[in-house]
Amino acid sequence: MSSVIEITDAQFEAEVKQAENVLVYFWAPWCGPCKLMSPIVGKLAGAYEGLKIVKLEVDPNPEATKACKVEGVPAIRLFQGGQQIGALEGVQNEKKLRALLDPHLSTV
Repeated sequence: MSSVIEITDAQFEAEVKQAENVLVYFWAPWCGPCKLMSPIVGKLAGAYEGLKIVKLEVDPNPEATKACKVEGVPAIRLFQGGQQIGALEGVQNEKKLRALLDPHLSTV
């Protein structure tokens, strides 16, 4: 099973923009709703063929946060071939996350 990789602004280009299928989870340690969503995001790691899941803490990483137009946390951005193809704001349940992913990816 895959795991969620924590990245920084410095790694964003290589880990997200130069990768094929990436779900980026924007979060913050002070964010109560993020505590609810983190296990759901973790559960999806390894559930989709060829999907990399990364998490980016917003406060120490403002460049990627701004570039992805993240207004609040938790937030999800889906990238395919370096291009953003999907976005969700706020707490999402597993069903909503899968609805974002299913049209673009195959489950394992």
